[in-house]
Amino acid sequence: MKQKTKLESVMVGVTGEYYVAGELSHRGYISSITLRNTRGIDIIVSNKKGTKSATIQVKSTQNNKKDSWILTQKSEDFFSDNHFYVFVNLDEPGIRPKFFIVPSKEVSEFISSSHKNWLNKVGRNGQKHMDNPMRLFEDLESKYLEAWGFIENYLR
Repeated sequence: MKQKTKLESVMVGVTGEYYVAGELSHRGYISSITLRNTRGIDIIVSNKKGTKSATIQVKSTQNNKKDSWILTQKSEDFFSDNHFYVFVNLDEPGIRPKFFIVPSKEVSEFISSSHKNWLNKVGRNGQKHMDNPMRLFEDLESKYLEAWGFIENYLR
């Protein structure tokens, strides 16, 4: 039986960024990975003419059966019309990853709402959940799977 590849978390992130940049380039856009110290922006992408650009935050995971990603509370307030998230679910080498493309405003609304719901639910042992900065984004219905149109429509 073949053993699953397990990358270090830094490599998971870098791999996801390069996959997204490559996919955007393959679709005819100019994409550039930012320096590591660029807060909240991993890729800048523009149309061929350079007349319109967008920013992208990439969040990657590997062998994720639930299509869910961990974010922080900062993501609730970091949104704009030209900012998108691309959530990447890496599979084994040689198998194309799954891409979930989501406008940042929709990510903000989802994680804010789901966190409030989680806080209102009773946890283990009947105790109330304690607030923390971690947030969970998930796309269980694959609503955003391969939804490159969000970025493509913006860049027109």
